[in-house]
Amino acid sequence: MTPEEETILKRFETRTRQLILQYQELKQENELLRQRVDTLNRELENTKRDYSNLKVARMIDISDQDMKDAKGRLSKLIREIDKCIALLKI
Repeated sequence: MTPEEETILKRFETRTRQLILQYQELKQENELLRQRVDTLNRELENTKRDYSNLKVARMIDISDQDMKDAKGRLSKLIREIDKCIALLKI
């Protein structure tokens, strides 16, 4: 082999090693990114579930004003029933 061919071959070997190292680094980085995507997808699903639960809880939640209104209507109905009972006793 001529000295020129040996030089070309050595450069080729060096470049091949560099490319293999770069490939391994990129492969490792790719795996880390996939793990990160999986983690973020799980977090997203958990957040969606929590948000859905929060919406349901908010629909069920009875505010203080709603409770006061309901007590007032119930008291009014009880007074009307008491009046009716009093009228029946007459």
